[in-house]
Amino acid sequence: MPLPKTFLIVVTVVGCAAFSAPASRAQESPYFVTYDHYLEEPGNLEIEYSSTFGTQRGGNDFHAYWAEFAYGVKAWWTTEFYLDGQTTFGDSTIFTGIRWENRVRPLKREHFINPVLYVEYENIKGTEKILKEVEGHDIEGDFAPSNGTLRKEHKHEIETKLILSGTFKGWNISQNTIAAKNLSNEPWEFGYAIGVSRPLALKARAKRCSLCPQNFTAGVEMYGGLGDRHSFGLHNTSHYLAPVLVWNLPSDWALRISPGFGLNDNSHRFLLRWGVSREISGFGPMIGKLFGRRP
Repeated sequence: MPLPKTFLIVVTVVGCAAFSAPASRAQESPYFVTYDHYLEEPGNLEIEYSSTFGTQRGGNDFHAYWAEFAYGVKAWWTTEFYLDGQTTFGDSTIFTGIRWENRVRPLKREHFINPVLYVEYENIKGTEKILKEVEGHDIEGDFAPSNGTLRKEHKHEIETKLILSGTFKGWNISQNTIAAKNLSNEPWEFGYAIGVSRPLALKARAKRCSLCPQNFTAGVEMYGGLGDRHSFGLHNTSHYLAPVLVWNLPSDWALRISPGFGLNDNSHRFLLRWGVSREISGFGPMIGKLFGRRP
């Protein structure tokens, strides 16, 4: 089934805003799965397109993708909206669902460890393959059936995370504990993500340049499932290790890439992720003016 017109309209309209609106100087995180403690600046909108290519034993390889719109509501609150889709090679292309995510930072100042509370609602089909997180007993074999078979499953799910993150002498260390509940009669499922990263240089050069070391941040993340309430642990779970790299361009765009490798027989052997994003400074006030609101 082709992607719906609503998906294409939203991406096109907000994408045009990315080219026309004033830009921000924010530094993008290199992680694809792990969250750190940094939120969007109030009134700023970040637009991102990301993809995951996955190899599939027992089925066809796939290319999953999502558009992400993150808005800084307050200094302590960021909300995000996702539109997901995927193409399974030799099968079909299908829209897989929506997600609404909220992150709240309860402590105002920077601390040695900074907690962030995360809540997400997911309305997705069984064909969803972006692998934005791994939880419970999610394994490679779950993705092998055809889209026609997987689309019969419909999930309404609440996902929560406790994000603990800190930055020390340029090194960011982040740990996410995941607990997710399908709103049908399913047990709680658990997972984790851990990330470590650092800019290639901490001191910026006086001159503007594209290939300066401080524009690059490199690291690694590890993530996987921890079973469910009835069977907690590593049995019948999948786990991944993935180097990560982000290039923050002076033109205010950011490019990310991450090759991921399965760590056991339950995991996809290889996942390749890439993404492009831009943050629009003052998006909220700009929309307010458009509708005649006073700043």
